[in-house]
Amino acid sequence: MSAPVILCDTKGMTESRWLDCRMHGPKGDIPYTVGGSDVAAIFGVSPWMTPLELWKIKKGQMKPADKINAAQLKMGHLLEPIAAQLYADATGNIVIDDTFLYQHADHPYALANFDRRIIRKEDSEPGILECKTTTYHKASSWADGAYPLYYELQLRFYLAVADVSYGDFSAFWGNNPDTDFVHPRLYRDKAKEDMIFEKLDRWVWSLENDVPPTMENIAPKLALESLARIYGASDPDLATIELPRTYEPSLRKILALQEKKEMYKSEISKIEEEVEQQSVRIAELMERHEHGVLESTTDKILIDFVTKKSSRTDTTALKKNYPAIYSSLCKTTESRKLKVSVQAK
Repeated sequence: MSAPVILCDTKGMTESRWLDCRMHGPKGDIPYTVGGSDVAAIFGVSPWMTPLELWKIKKGQMKPADKINAAQLKMGHLLEPIAAQLYADATGNIVIDDTFLYQHADHPYALANFDRRIIRKEDSEPGILECKTTTYHKASSWADGAYPLYYELQLRFYLAVADVSYGDFSAFWGNNPDTDFVHPRLYRDKAKEDMIFEKLDRWVWSLENDVPPTMENIAPKLALESLARIYGASDPDLATIELPRTYEPSLRKILALQEKKEMYKSEISKIEEEVEQQSVRIAELMERHEHGVLESTTDKILIDFVTKKSSRTDTTALKKNYPAIYSSLCKTTESRKLKVSVQAK
């Protein structure tokens, strides 16, 4: 390995120019590129994008959709300096801003921007710092020195591009650094790195040779959302398509599962009705009290009957009295849900 190539300094760039540089290099002479945030999608483990959607974006066949987690990404960017400072305070390592766009010495398609560079205090060894923010319900992904796989792939990619031996994460999810902050370390692993770049080499080959990836082994919910973005809204003027008989087992399975779901919905409705029936006399006894208790010989049964208030916009009144405001506030959303039915011949 050897040092990476510095392609340009991204400091002060507009977002549009930065995206152009990431897509084809600052001179526009790299046909296809892979960035750190692309690696997880290529491996099919990204929570946000499928390999097929990324492939079509790289081919110029579709524009990147609005990020479903755009607000979260913006917050992460704003909090990045805080994550870097928390890391510096906790480790004593030197943290250095780095705004350059780098190119892998041996894989020209591999480009990287690093959150921060770091220098280890005990031996002045250089490394890469990745700053992450998350939520409390995802904090367990960082427990006991762990880190999410999709972030691991990203950082291993960066270590290869930078040609350094280690990288650290700085991840936090609250306002108490003693309990809501971790900084796990990841060391370079040549075997894993070779596996990553073998996959990326095949990916770039697929772009060059027009061989799109499939949705195999992709999380179903993400796959369906991605396909809706790829193909867009349905067209009522298109003819009905006839599917091959090989898909009959899958369609029969969907039919059976739909029937099962309806059966459970009906059963749940009956149970809820019975709960309400049993609750009437208890509610009479509670009157205006919020809490009640019944002590048995083995335990206590606790009852809550608390008033909860919620405010909702009266859209009917808004539309009637302020139609212009109503129209300006209306937001059109699109969704497609696959449903299977059967018709006797």
